[in-house]
Amino acid sequence: MLRVEAKQQLRIFGPFFATMLLTIVVWIYMYIRRIHFLNSISIRPEQLMRPGELARISPPAVSNPSDNLKNLFEIPVLFYALSIYLFITKQVDSTHVIAAWIFLVFRTLHSCIHCTFNAIMPRFYCYLFSCLALFFMLFRAMLTHFFP
Repeated sequence: MLRVEAKQQLRIFGPFFATMLLTIVVWIYMYIRRIHFLNSISIRPEQLMRPGELARISPPAVSNPSDNLKNLFEIPVLFYALSIYLFITKQVDSTHVIAAWIFLVFRTLHSCIHCTFNAIMPRFYCYLFSCLALFFMLFRAMLTHFFP
């Protein structure tokens, strides 16, 4: 059985894996939208050989999920690296875990908005709040690292 401290450290992996799951869900949604679009316009695959051609002809309902998937390989990469760092250095505590869940919630809202109705300001605020949660975690970890 794991010690209480070890269980505390493992809690960071709830939002860690949930963020990965979000990426998979957006990937699936993107391909559903993309395949439906391609079937509806009856285009030959060789017509899409030029780089960026699919993006050029895609309506927002098709291109937004693709753009969101790209977003999930930007800032969340820092979250993954930081989560692993916190776990390895045994710095995971309730504050980090709560901030990680806040990060996930706002990234999920950001993805939902971006992949559907794409209202810019609500999407921006979700992005901002997710980044603030991540930056809080990062600066806290840096303080502990440089000033133990």
